[in-house]
Amino acid sequence: MSRDSTRLPAWAILSLATNGVLIATVSILLAREGNWSPAVRADASVTVEATPTPQPTPTPEVGQRQQPSYQDWVAILEKEADAIAAEPPETLYVLAGDSISLWFPNELLPSGVTWLNQSISGEGSDGLYNRLPLLDDTEPEKIFINIGINDLLRGMDDETLLENHRKIIKDIRWIHPDTEIVVQSILPHSGEKATWEGREKLLEIPNSRIRHLNARLEAIAEVEGAKFLDLYPLFSDDGGRLRTDYSTDGLHLNRRGYEIWRTALIVFDNERLQASDSVE
Repeated sequence: MSRDSTRLPAWAILSLATNGVLIATVSILLAREGNWSPAVRADASVTVEATPTPQPTPTPEVGQRQQPSYQDWVAILEKEADAIAAEPPETLYVLAGDSISLWFPNELLPSGVTWLNQSISGEGSDGLYNRLPLLDDTEPEKIFINIGINDLLRGMDDETLLENHRKIIKDIRWIHPDTEIVVQSILPHSGEKATWEGREKLLEIPNSRIRHLNARLEAIAEVEGAKFLDLYPLFSDDGGRLRTDYSTDGLHLNRRGYEIWRTALIVFDNERLQASDSVE
């Protein structure tokens, strides 16, 4: 079958509908004056077995601050993946991405499954693709991908970034044919309201470009048989910028932001389960 076919398959229509439901549901929660707590899956009877997120080496009292190298991070994640592979949980979900996924608080990850966080601070799409073999012996039911902002900050062109996503999806599909792959949209940034140390680099990346990339990522996901979770509308203000009340610095998320993301994951996952039940 040609990958350029314009006919929209039934599961793709379902994907679009699900994202619409997700946005509407989370929007209702946002309207509650900020006094809501994230819902928990009704069927979640298993305690969260989140894999501990790798933590930076504590800052020494004397001398230069020590930080793990990239290879240190890879070695840590390899050990965690090996431990999961040695004793496979009943249901395994994987987070794969950069610092935005890395710092997802374990206690906010939806319950009822085991989470393996395979994210690295500063990661780009090339790096994620190259370390996918770490997951080869695991048996994830779902892999959630969120990658791309660091590529843009480093000057990667759109076509290379999109092709890297295609390669990531294809590689996962080849090794894990039964795994559901969920491509998550690149989040906006706060633009001139950002306080991140690399603010000037952020200002060189229009959020309109990120929206355009997300539209193309959704199309790639549809062609390659992956799902697409559009987080962008949930985190953006009226000007399309990352809401400052969801962020620590205009790029990374605060706890409130992760609560929104958690709810999006719950709604998205529940919709998938309901759709699967109805088909059967």
